[in-house]
Order: sequence, then C-alpha cells, then structure tokens
Amino acid sequence: MEQYAIKGGSPLVGEIEIGGAKNAALAILAAAIMTDETVTIENMPDVRDTNVLLRAIESVGAVVNRVDRHTVQINGSTINDVVIEDDYIKKIRASYYLLGALLGKYKKAQVVLPGGCNIGSRPIDLHIKGFKALGADVRIAHGLIVAEAERLVGNHIYLDMVSVGATINIIMAAVMAEGQTIIENAAKEPHVVDLANFLNSMGANIKGAGTDVIRIRGVSKLHKTEYSVIPDQIEAGTFMMAAAATKGDVTIKNVIPKHLESISAKLLEIGCEIEESDDAVRVVASKRLNHTHVKTLPYPGFPTDMQPQIAVTLALSEGTSIVTESIFENRFKYVDELTRMGASIKVEGNTAIIDGVPKYTGAHVSAPDLRAGAALVIAGLAADGFSVVDDIVYIERGYEDFDAKLRRLGADIEKVDGEKALQKFKLKVG
Repeated sequence: MEQYAIKGGSPLVGEIEIGGAKNAALAILAAAIMTDETVTIENMPDVRDTNVLLRAIESVGAVVNRVDRHTVQINGSTINDVVIEDDYIKKIRASYYLLGALLGKYKKAQVVLPGGCNIGSRPIDLHIKGFKALGADVRIAHGLIVAEAERLVGNHIYLDMVSVGATINIIMAAVMAEGQTIIENAAKEPHVVDLANFLNSMGANIKGAGTDVIRIRGVSKLHKTEYSVIPDQIEAGTFMMAAAATKGDVTIKNVIPKHLESISAKLLEIGCEIEESDDAVRVVASKRLNHTHVKTLPYPGFPTDMQPQIAVTLALSEGTSIVTESIFENRFKYVDELTRMGASIKVEGNTAIIDGVPKYTGAHVSAPDLRAGAALVIAGLAADGFSVVDDIVYIERGYEDFDAKLRRLGADIEKVDGEKALQKFKLKVG
C-alpha cells in the first residue's frame, strides 16, 4: 500500500502551477457525451476521479481519445447503452452526473448509486425532484437510480437547499428539454459556471449561471466544441494553506484570484501577506499566525473542501480559533489523526474549537478522505521529524502529482511502498 513519507520542518518556497478543476472537469466530461459530434476538452486534471469517469463513459460505448495527459476527445455518437453499473464508478460521487447527461440526451438513464469520500450524507433527493419536475419517472431499483421520460418539458424548479450536484444535474437534463426551465436557489460555484459556459459553447442556451437563478431555454441538439477547464480553486487553496502552515513563500500560478477570495481573506486575517496578479497569488507567512473563526458556506463563502486545510493551519496559530462546518456532518474525522501530531482540537457537533500549539511533531497517520488527506500532508510538512500518511489513494482522487509539486517547493516528501522504501527515504533525508 502506497504512503507518503514526509520529513517536515522546512518552509515551502517557490512557484507552483495549478491544474484544471476536478469538480468542473467531472461535470464537463459527463456533458460531453450529450452531442453526437466530437468534443475536445483541454486542461483536464489527470486524477483518479476523472479517469474513473472516462472509463464509465467508454463502458456505454462512447469513444474516448486521450490526445495527451491533459487533453481528451469524446464522441458520444456510438453510445449503445444507458446503464452504468461499473464497479469502479461506485467509488466516485460524480457518477450521478451521467444521469443528467444521459437523461437529457436519450430520455432514459440507469446509474449505480454513487460513492466518493465518506464525509457525510449527500442525498440525491434534490436531483430526483429536479428530474421529476422535468417530466421524468425516477425510482431506485437494484442499487441503480433509474430515470425515464417520454419527453422532458421545462419547468420552474426551486431547490430547497443550495446543491452543486443537483444544480449541475438539472442543467444537463434541461438543456434539451422543451421550453424554458428556471432553477431558483441554484448553486453559484465556479464549476457550475464552467459547465454552463461549456454547454453554451455546444449550442445550449443557459443564462444566469453564477447567480441563484439560472434560466435554460431548451435546444433540439448540441454540437462539437473545444473547451479548456478552469483552474482548480481547491488545489490552489491547498497550496496557499501549505505556504501559511510551513511559514513559507509560495507563488501559485494559473489561478483565477476571484475564485480564491474567501481563502485569501482568511489568510490575510490571520497575518499572511497576499499578493495578487491577473493569474497568480503569492502567499507569504513570515511570523506565527493569529486565530480566527471560520464557517463553511456555499460559494462565495468559505469552501467546505478547504475546511481541513485551514484547521491544520489554525492549530499552529496563536490563540483559540473556532471552525464551524455547515455543509457536511462528517468532516472532522481527521481531528484524531491531527491530535497524534500534537494538535489541541475539541469537536462538539459541527464545531471544532482549536487551541493553537507552537508546533506539530511527526507521526504515522491515515487519510480519512480526499481533503483531510491533503491537510494531514500539510501538517506533516509543518511538523518536526518524520511523518507517514497512509491511504493516499484518497488524495490521488483529486490532486495530480501532489508529492512532485510539493518537492518543487523544497518539501522532503516521497511516495513509498513498504517499510524498506520508508527506511531508504529516512536515510536519504537524514
């Protein structure tokens, strides 16, 4: 089983390039099958989740051509099945995007109930409510979500709560429905906007993405396009926190600074220096940081996907910080692991009370999920001595070349497989 071996204690310094946004890429890859013409997608991150989704797209007969590591061409004209029950697809949450895409195009779809990180319940009732409002019959049978419609007709859909997944799925189901669909209380996340821009480049008629009211006028068909995925705000934010926690100086390139505003604001608040340019953000932490309060909220609020990373940073800051998780109920599972490294954190319900400590000490820890895994790596980089992070398969779901990028910033980190390789690493870095 592969692990990350880390020798901490050195500040991260240098420049790093951010890849394409995983969450945007997953929605865009699913939507690419909605035309019978060839779609070219650039700046696609080469991570486990995107690769699993591409495999599922191939399993129903679509043609997938990997032009290079970050470019893929998809042609959906050869799709011969609307049932997706590949064992691999169960492991990723975004499998349900194929429901909206297949239902929108073929008026029927069957997709296995999704998995992903165990960070709390992510019910699909809002997705089902949206599909039903468009005229589909939806049921769950034999572990599959089955959706079918004679025809899809636009409707006025109010989402009881802001849901990125439901917003994306309803957009895909509605782009070729008859008439107009209005989604109220829609998610405003950058990857929702990216999907809408992608579909519009294929001939869809979507207005209002990025606001809480999205209007979609159905079109009869979609056509080919070439499209580049936006940069990953969560990967960028993770490196920003790594710079802060290790008292480093890191310039993060190929980003959209506007997408990072909630993260930049908190780092400024706790004492980091932030420099922004058109497509880069520099984070400098020259002294011990201060405490603050953080509450996760839908975009443009502080992202739930950045909660473990800021908690790791605040646990090294002066004073008492409070982190409130308002999106997922299981998002503090990393706290026990962080405590082994010397953190002082008490969890009460959906709130973590963090008393800052001067330093972490290296320990053997396990990644409970994708973002918490990345946060534990940051903790290892900031800690005195050696750390080992297990279950890095979670981290590889959403970060491309994570260890290699960190090495470029001067980190002592290596992917090892077994005790022998671990000892070798320890000898090498002393």
